[in-house]
Amino acid sequence: MLNKLMHNSFIHITKRTDTPKWQSWLVRVAAVVVALLASAVVSSILQPGTFGAFIQNVFVGNFATTNRIIRLLQNTALLLLISLAVTPAFKMKFWNIGAEGQVLMGGLMSVVMIKYLGGKVDNSLLIILMLIMAILGGAVWAVIPALFKAKWNTNETLFTLMMNYIATGLISICIAVWVTSGSQVLGVLKYGRFPKIGGYNYILNIIIVAIITIVVSIYLKFSKHGYELSVVGESQNTAKYIGISVPKVIIRTMLLSGALSGIAGWLLVAGTSHTISTTSAGGMGFTAILVAWLAGLNPVAMVFTSLLVQFFNIGAEYAGSNFGFGTAFPEIITSVFFFVVIASEFFVNYNIKLNPAFAEKLKNKKTCEESADSVENATNALEQENNQNLQTESESIEKDDNDTKNIDDSVANKNGEVND
Repeated sequence: MLNKLMHNSFIHITKRTDTPKWQSWLVRVAAVVVALLASAVVSSILQPGTFGAFIQNVFVGNFATTNRIIRLLQNTALLLLISLAVTPAFKMKFWNIGAEGQVLMGGLMSVVMIKYLGGKVDNSLLIILMLIMAILGGAVWAVIPALFKAKWNTNETLFTLMMNYIATGLISICIAVWVTSGSQVLGVLKYGRFPKIGGYNYILNIIIVAIITIVVSIYLKFSKHGYELSVVGESQNTAKYIGISVPKVIIRTMLLSGALSGIAGWLLVAGTSHTISTTSAGGMGFTAILVAWLAGLNPVAMVFTSLLVQFFNIGAEYAGSNFGFGTAFPEIITSVFFFVVIASEFFVNYNIKLNPAFAEKLKNKKTCEESADSVENATNALEQENNQNLQTESESIEKDDNDTKNIDDSVANKNGEVND
């Protein structure tokens, strides 16, 4: 049935095997432009006449001042780091959906250090202690589902997702203990902050993430551990056959994944928000999954993907604020971006052509139609010729009848003359 359907379909979809890199990049660049135009259309629907103004606001919101540019890079760095965190697990085909919770646990452990050591130790030492505890918090939170997976082959997707909600609950409990007023808002903390560099905030965040990106790229591509997790991802049976301990690789990789997420939580507390709440991660743990997959689990490509996501998000936030669209508008625009870019991957990986079988069918149909037209034309010509012959013959008979009549009239006249 499927073969018959494909045989009769108008188009034929085939997987590309030799797509030039320039063509792939051209499609992706075009997708970004289309996403920007589509976002402007959404803005125009919500408020007519804002098509051009939306595009202008997107660029102004990201590049109007040095502080805006640094903020764009800072947000990009955080999203990039969380994307890097899930990449080793995904390469191993361990579906770590718990990056959001691991980030929150890293942030929570950083705040614990501030609450109990802030003002009692030197700020530099406090920041280092925050980093150590953040790494431990994220790593422990990630290794729990890894242990269950290695021992009892549990479903890591549901397990890691569940851990997100537990992390949120723990933060709520801690805030309730720390804040006696019942406001459930911890407030901005004055200790454990990164120093400014060149008079600007966030510079240290960007530098740290840049270094981590290079290290993770080298680790995944050139290290023995990176090779082992790739083999486990391809086939656990093959990994076992060549002597790789699959449980060990799973646990080690998730420790790394959780540690990187914990560092992201540390950067949030020490270098960005200086507080913790149940929404501190801002959904970046889930956005990072899309970023990682769109980049093909390539750390270098993740830099550009993260930058584009934050470009649309910050630009939409600025435009939405000016147009009065509300806080949900940036999420809508980010969704438009993901939809268009993901759709463009279809054209990168697949080729759409006219189905050869369908084309042959059309050709045969055209040939039959031409043959039918030829037969019809020949029939019409023959019929016309027969009609002309019949008309000529009829005229000839009519002429003979007239001649006969004339002869009869002439004979009758002569007989009349003889009688006279």
